[in-house]
Amino acid sequence: MTNSNIIAIHVFIAGTVQGVGYRYSTVQEAQRLGIRGWVRNRIDGRVEAIFEGTEPIIEKMVQWCHHGPKSAKVTDVTVETVESQLYQGFEVRETC
Repeated sequence: MTNSNIIAIHVFIAGTVQGVGYRYSTVQEAQRLGIRGWVRNRIDGRVEAIFEGTEPIIEKMVQWCHHGPKSAKVTDVTVETVESQLYQGFEVRETC
């Protein structure tokens, strides 16, 4: 993956997405796809993430976000394009 092909998005996932393993499932899926960035819970009940990768892979990740793990019940996924930060790997961050 060359840096010129990398896009980055900021994603907010709403619904029953906390306390159901959504963040850790996101890490597994992102690592499987080769996506870089991070994921965290928000105090407003949503999950927030930054995904960096090639457009086709990012599209697959966004599709996954619409359902997440089996115990999640996603009601909304909001996506914003952001500037790439060239993260190293994918991690869970502290709740904000």
